[in-house]
Amino acid sequence: QVQLVESGGGLVQAGGSLRLSCVSSGRTFSLYNMAWFRQAPGKEREFVAAITQSGLSTSYTDSVKGRFTISRDNAKNVVYLQMNSLKPEDTAVYYCAATRGIRGTTMTSYDYWGQGTQVTVSS
Repeated sequence: QVQLVESGGGLVQAGGSLRLSCVSSGRTFSLYNMAWFRQAPGKEREFVAAITQSGLSTSYTDSVKGRFTISRDNAKNVVYLQMNSLKPEDTAVYYCAATRGIRGTTMTSYDYWGQGTQVTVSS
């Protein structure tokens, strides 16, 4: 079993930055592909970014490319999401997810989920 705990959310003005963290329990963190998803009120949960076990390969949804950066520290069992130039449309609950399988962009690709952290961007 893998437990994921997100932190770092909050209220920020448009143009500001936040860094989200997701800490994983267990000793096999480096075996998991990791991802961030988000869910805005009244909308479906959507893919934001993903990173491979080694951290050498990343992918992003188009709306965050050039503004968000996903990274990981396998020694600390942590995956990060650095969010810059935030926009009001980035407001959502952000979720961390993990899979031993193929890294994907759909919810069904991931086996473990955190509880989420709220990000609110004011205009």
